[in-house]
Amino acid sequence: MRILVQLSHPAHFHFYRYSIENWKRDGHEVFILIKTKDILESLLEEAGIPYYNINENVHRGSKFGMLWDMVVRDWRVLCFCVKHKIDLLTGSTVEVAHVGWLLRKPAICVGEDDAATIPLFVKSIKPFLQVRLSPVTCRCGSLENKTIHYAGFMKLAYLHPNKFTSEVKVLAKYGISTEKPFFLVRFASLRAHHDTGINGFSTEKAQGLINVLSKYGDIYITSERELEPQFEKYRLHINPLEIHHVMAFAKMYIGDSQSMAVEAAMLGVPSLRFNDFAGKIGVLEELERKYELTYGIPSSQPQLLYEKVKALLACGDLYEIFQARRQKMLSDKIDVTAFFTWFIEKYPASHEIMRRDPDYQFNFTVQKSNAHCG
Repeated sequence: MRILVQLSHPAHFHFYRYSIENWKRDGHEVFILIKTKDILESLLEEAGIPYYNINENVHRGSKFGMLWDMVVRDWRVLCFCVKHKIDLLTGSTVEVAHVGWLLRKPAICVGEDDAATIPLFVKSIKPFLQVRLSPVTCRCGSLENKTIHYAGFMKLAYLHPNKFTSEVKVLAKYGISTEKPFFLVRFASLRAHHDTGINGFSTEKAQGLINVLSKYGDIYITSERELEPQFEKYRLHINPLEIHHVMAFAKMYIGDSQSMAVEAAMLGVPSLRFNDFAGKIGVLEELERKYELTYGIPSSQPQLLYEKVKALLACGDLYEIFQARRQKMLSDKIDVTAFFTWFIEKYPASHEIMRRDPDYQFNFTVQKSNAHCG
């Protein structure tokens, strides 16, 4: 089978990475298409994975520009599929649904954003969508009748213990010592269309956070937006493939990035996300309300953020508490990569199985995952 994977975000590279390895191992051909987005190309290049960039000059801040980009990508994906005789498409983009519908090819979309947070995406994809895979806590709205829910998180596909083991030696490469607590801070750009009206760290609020954290340990900042000069000394220059090793040993993660907050939760690292999505996203609500692995604080309440940091750091057994919470979360979830590998390889039979018996997914657990990948 010839599989096309379209990636639009660095986190989606991680989600697909091990499934791609599995598909290739099982004899399938895999083609990867991307658009320019943050460090996505760097990740693929560092991993030595061939790809095609079909949208290098992305238009931002203009709805017309984004619409034009989508039309261009539609055409290029269509041409690519015809040229390479693609049998199945998968990804998190509208193009996967559009082109699959046009060519009458199987198209499996993935995502964990609630429908209410991505209204333009939902409108663009709804008439063409065949099937979407989403976590059980994802509120899919009008896409619900085309959604297969699974007991997991997209980021568990690459941070599940079956796939990821943290290595302390990575820290030494970047001069990070484990002798002293350190904090990982992330500043997102918040420029996507669904980020309209969403605020995170201003310069003043970021400085307030630095003032608090500096009393407890070292600070390392990763940022997709330009950093103010006073924060440059904290910038962490790192191979993007190794950031999760650093995250795993951090005392705490704080940032206005949703994605990295979930990643920290997957590793049992206390995470605080500071933006106006707080309380609005199903996946993060489950991680906060059910498992207490992350905390959302609106951007209008920086003092609450600072006090929460201090309160957590006052817990002498913070690491043990959060690792126990992580184990509880893992015990409830499946091996997402094993499940997704199977779902694509056996589609459409896998779709019928999941419609008929949703509990079939629990075959893909820590103990049983290897037996069900083929």
